[in-house]
Amino acid sequence: MTTHGEPHETTPDLPEPVRARLERGTPSVLVDTRALEAVRRRFDAEQAHALGRYLAAAQSANTLRAYRSDWVAFTAWCLDQGRQSLPADPVDVAVYLAAAAEAVRPGEPARWAMAPATLERKAAAIASVHGAHGLPSPTRADVVRMTLRGIRRRRRAAPDRKRPVLLSTLEALLDERPAPGHPGGAARRRDALLLLAGFAGALRRSELAALTFDDVAVDTDPRTGEPLLLVRLSVTKTDQEGRHQSQVALPRGRRRGTCPVCAFADWADLLQAHRDGGADRVRALLAHDTDAQDPVGHRCHTYTGTDLADGSARPVFPAVDRHGTIRGRAVSDRAVAELVKRYARRAGLDPSVFSGHSLRSGFATQAALGGASDREIMRQGRWTNPRTVHGYIRIANPLEDNAVTRLGL
Repeated sequence: MTTHGEPHETTPDLPEPVRARLERGTPSVLVDTRALEAVRRRFDAEQAHALGRYLAAAQSANTLRAYRSDWVAFTAWCLDQGRQSLPADPVDVAVYLAAAAEAVRPGEPARWAMAPATLERKAAAIASVHGAHGLPSPTRADVVRMTLRGIRRRRRAAPDRKRPVLLSTLEALLDERPAPGHPGGAARRRDALLLLAGFAGALRRSELAALTFDDVAVDTDPRTGEPLLLVRLSVTKTDQEGRHQSQVALPRGRRRGTCPVCAFADWADLLQAHRDGGADRVRALLAHDTDAQDPVGHRCHTYTGTDLADGSARPVFPAVDRHGTIRGRAVSDRAVAELVKRYARRAGLDPSVFSGHSLRSGFATQAALGGASDREIMRQGRWTNPRTVHGYIRIANPLEDNAVTRLGL
């Protein structure tokens, strides 16, 4: 798992004890297999299996992957240094974090390999594994807490904010999609919807990757009668347990090429053809597709929805290969970020300053430029901290509500 463009931490030559531990271990580093074995002895295997399943679901898949990687790295370091990883000595943990804080990127001695937030996540992973085994966390010791505090103070820097995708940039990205027809037409339709939904819905890359057709409904704006999409977000970054069931509205766009509802209809038609007739039906449909996204008129006025929302959790954004083959699995959240970077590169922009978050931050910045209030931006973006929104407003217009405009210079 990477953060703010950091490279993956790899351990290409894991010591044999680490490999053996992984091979016989549970998929989740946060579940104590010995405790489950005790449950199995006291109750039965089915009850132990049920308990393990729900314990494993206590953390998101992304968190589990990150913690697992962090724990492997720490275990490998302990073996290399002749230390014990479980239970770990607090001083050993502090030394490990300090050494990691000093690491630089290969070939880039002026750039740190890991941000303070990454090191804090590593400490959290170590604490979680200890907790899962009924052991006190070594990260609660003063030596570890003070080390992390010192790292934060020494490594103070402005956050590496990626550039927001504003409306003009969004249109430039849309222009770089593959040509209509086969084989690029499938990716062309899918990516139009992904970019428009991510921008208009202020969606995180993980939220885009997790969307299913069961989460999307076609509805009508009660004020204007215009069509819109209602997107249900059952699980989000800030609501991992899905308690609030957030909902985002995607209204009809002014133009056909930037209309999320039309893009959804175009893409759903293609996926229905794929479901009913496979690749041959898709190719036949795309053969008559001169440019599905930019004809003169909208098609969303008469669109009533799709039967792809059938309770099967069919992904809205499945993977599509370079041959135009539509896969059954959903794209990953990393693939969403890579898609934004790829189209930025094709548009002649610097891909390193864009990420999957650029769509979400682009919504907030473009809305602020358009005069939207804090409350309006926070509602669509599901932000709860006004300071986050104020940051986007300052980026959009640094003179907004600024007394410097009244100095009379």
